[in-house]
Amino acid sequence: MTSLTDAMELIRSGGNLDLNQALELASGNEPTALYEAADRLRKELHGDHFDLCSIINARSGKCSENCKFCAQSSRYQTEIETYDIVSYEEVRRQGLENESLGVVRYSLVTAGREVSGEDIELFAAMYGQLGHESELYFCASMGFLTREKAERLVEAGVRRYHCNLETCRSFFPSICTSHTWEDKVETIKIARAVGMDICSGGIIGLGESFEQRLELAFELRELEVLSIPLNILTPIPGTPLGKLSTLSLGEVLTCIAMFRFINPQAVVRLAGGRAQLGDDQYRCFQAGANGAIVGNYLTTTGNSIVEDLQMIESLGFVTGGRHAKKYRGR
Repeated sequence: MTSLTDAMELIRSGGNLDLNQALELASGNEPTALYEAADRLRKELHGDHFDLCSIINARSGKCSENCKFCAQSSRYQTEIETYDIVSYEEVRRQGLENESLGVVRYSLVTAGREVSGEDIELFAAMYGQLGHESELYFCASMGFLTREKAERLVEAGVRRYHCNLETCRSFFPSICTSHTWEDKVETIKIARAVGMDICSGGIIGLGESFEQRLELAFELRELEVLSIPLNILTPIPGTPLGKLSTLSLGEVLTCIAMFRFINPQAVVRLAGGRAQLGDDQYRCFQAGANGAIVGNYLTTTGNSIVEDLQMIESLGFVTGGRHAKKYRGR
């Protein structure tokens, strides 16, 4: 049986857990002790820096893909606002507001399988203009890439690309058949090849098993992903997963703690769905998580940024202002 002491010593010495060890660690230890150990590991490896980022829904709805969890798929009847391309004025407003609060990572996110070359040019122009007006660290999440599109984003100032695996390889066909897990990995490889950092994670609560959640964590480690956003499914009426039960707080905390043990060097970033946990969501930052997407998400509403910063800082983390700019390059 793998104990917490064994796991900590292994990781401190530069080793990694395997799947059997991870399963033993999760099942063989009292949950509170597991969370506390994950938090200690976070503090030892990352200190008290908290990694903040924000996103804007730059194109909403009308997506051709059939991801069963997604309100933006054109295949499902959901009540969301749809539009083609957000105005630069709105991109600028949100970006500068976030920067004023110390949230220096900012991503344009588009619905759809991919962005056309013509639209990549429109978004590149937005990045270029905002780059002249701010010191924001730009990210992008624009579906599948070609080498040419990736290079154009880099030229425009994008430094990190986001492409969630969503779930592990073995479960992926259960939630999407219009593209594959391998398609996502190929885009990750293209983005990395042109010099972008990678942000990739997934959604928990899609109906996958606990072991499959751990499989996702190991796949991300294999891909050497160092920014891992974890979303908690928000069941959306009209989607095939709209009637699923939400995860319990304990299930979420255990998953976060295990992602920390499996990916000790990564920022484990809480993302969409955390508002379902109410104030208990902040317990996730005492179980191994050290980052968050703040503000609103794509089709769901988040907490106010100011509220998030106050609560996160009350836990002893450093966020925002001069500290955020110090860590812009991480």
